[in-house]
Amino acid sequence: MKIATIVGARPQFIKAATVSRVLRRTDGMHEVIIHTGQHYDANMSEIFFKELQIPEPDYNLEVGSATHGKQTGMMLDRIEQVLLKEMPDWVLTYGDTNSTVAGSLAATKLHIPTAHVEAGLRSFNRRMPEEINRIATDHVSDLLFAPTRNAMELLAREGLTERACFTGDVMFDSILHYKQLVTEKHRPQSIGDLQEYYLATIHRPENTDDPQRLKDIFTAFSKLDKTVVIPLHPRTQKLIGKLNVPAGHNVKIVEPVSYLQMIYLLKHCSMVLTDSGGLQKEAYFMQKMCVTLRDETEWIETLENGWNVIVGADPEKIIRAVNRPQPGAQSKAFGDGKAAEKVVEFLK
Repeated sequence: MKIATIVGARPQFIKAATVSRVLRRTDGMHEVIIHTGQHYDANMSEIFFKELQIPEPDYNLEVGSATHGKQTGMMLDRIEQVLLKEMPDWVLTYGDTNSTVAGSLAATKLHIPTAHVEAGLRSFNRRMPEEINRIATDHVSDLLFAPTRNAMELLAREGLTERACFTGDVMFDSILHYKQLVTEKHRPQSIGDLQEYYLATIHRPENTDDPQRLKDIFTAFSKLDKTVVIPLHPRTQKLIGKLNVPAGHNVKIVEPVSYLQMIYLLKHCSMVLTDSGGLQKEAYFMQKMCVTLRDETEWIETLENGWNVIVGADPEKIIRAVNRPQPGAQSKAFGDGKAAEKVVEFLK
């Protein structure tokens, strides 16, 4: 059985690495990796393949940055050419990026069965490009691998029960695997001898493209009791420079870090502040309290017993959430750490 895996952004590399390990040790399975080139610089892409021990992509489509329509259109064209050449038995897509929706559409139009890992997530905010990508991908895919029971329920509401399979979350598998590999050599030099800190990430357009929200978030950061370490995308760094965003003495902006460096930072931080869906979950898996800098979350399971709190960009809410009491017990909402095995079994 030939599986064509389509990835394009860092979170997808992590998820694909987990499933790829199982695929490549399963008799009768052959994987072809197609990298759209959505994340194309070395820090955002190449280093991930090396660090996560993913084989080099069989195809790099080198699409790069563009408007949503242009980027998705270029991906559709280039993915279609590869699929026509390879004619796989299944196309496997991940998450909610333009690479996800382009891969599933290209496969569907060629009548190639397609499966979606991390199906059934909904923020119910249709202004998010990711929300449109998720809905479109789920409705054209043949198999939907749901990471939680809530995702299964949401798929059922949309009439997709027959295609839905509960696997658990491949990101949980990933954390269990990679946290064992993290050592002091993965401590980023950019944080110096810092011992106590909060870990923050900001990348969603709702924050980075709104000057007031960005200023409010950094105003809150500057008033916190510990240093806030922020590995920041170069694009957001430029925006902060242009906007004269207040960065207090306790705000430490560093270059983007590798995945294992991020796990190190997560392992040793006091708390997480983020607008990333993936990092909300990783904080939960590592039993770190989280503050979500958005107005909603797809990962409602992380909100149980106070592990995660949604605050938007309100400085007072951010500060209050950082100072909240310790949370209660965690649930087993994300499966048993064997999601990748279940994905491969369903494909077989």
